[in-house]
Amino acid sequence: MKVATFNVNSINARLENFLAWLKSASPDVVLLQEIKSEFNSFPFFDLQAVGYDAHIVGQKSYNGVAIISKHKMKLIRESLPDFEDENARYIEAMINFNGKDIRVASIYLPNGNPPYSNPDDTSKFTYKLRWMEAFYKHASQLITDNIPTILGGDYNVIMTDKDIYDPDAFRNNALFKEEVKQRMKAVEYLGFYDAYRIKHPHDIGYTFWDYSGNAFAADLGMRIDYLLISPQVVDMLDKCEVDKSPRGNPKPSDHTPLVIEVSVD
Repeated sequence: MKVATFNVNSINARLENFLAWLKSASPDVVLLQEIKSEFNSFPFFDLQAVGYDAHIVGQKSYNGVAIISKHKMKLIRESLPDFEDENARYIEAMINFNGKDIRVASIYLPNGNPPYSNPDDTSKFTYKLRWMEAFYKHASQLITDNIPTILGGDYNVIMTDKDIYDPDAFRNNALFKEEVKQRMKAVEYLGFYDAYRIKHPHDIGYTFWDYSGNAFAADLGMRIDYLLISPQVVDMLDKCEVDKSPRGNPKPSDHTPLVIEVSVD
């Protein structure tokens, strides 16, 4: 079973490239972020034509998450429990693969940086911390269910100096602040594992490169997309790789897919 997480940065703007990637990579499940599409404008039929069903939580022009699957899928929830949020940032489903249930969630964690027009505004960072606390609370329930679980997405968290091309330049960035890293680490302490680090403990593994400054060609990137997996999935994990191919195409997303392969008996 192949599961990918991919911040597509507008599904409709990248649709041709995305469909081409689906055909070549052939993932079983894709966890999408920043679809930037409401329900009525989401390309359900285009995805069905290449073999995928979809559940989405859409939002016009901003945010939005989706799960697409080749296999039978049951929607579980469309937001974090007990957390009022006007933004579309969380969706969870159960995938039935060869008779076995695998729980997956697509996560688009808030960025947290202030608007350029008001650098002293801390409201977005406060919202990010509140969102992470609600996510931690939900993850603490998920880990007790003994169901193989994959929590994938754009977490907007840089965990270590190795995960950013210029650590010193980002010390005060909301993606790299200690409060954020501590909350991410707390989710790992619950029993969720960073799939990429299991297979690549010392590699770079960037998943995002800014559009400006020739960043992709110069490899000035950061690792902010993760597949956090429960112990049951760790036992099944065969591979975890960053697929850079979509980022090199015309009109790419600024992110690229992170993909795991697991052996499901």
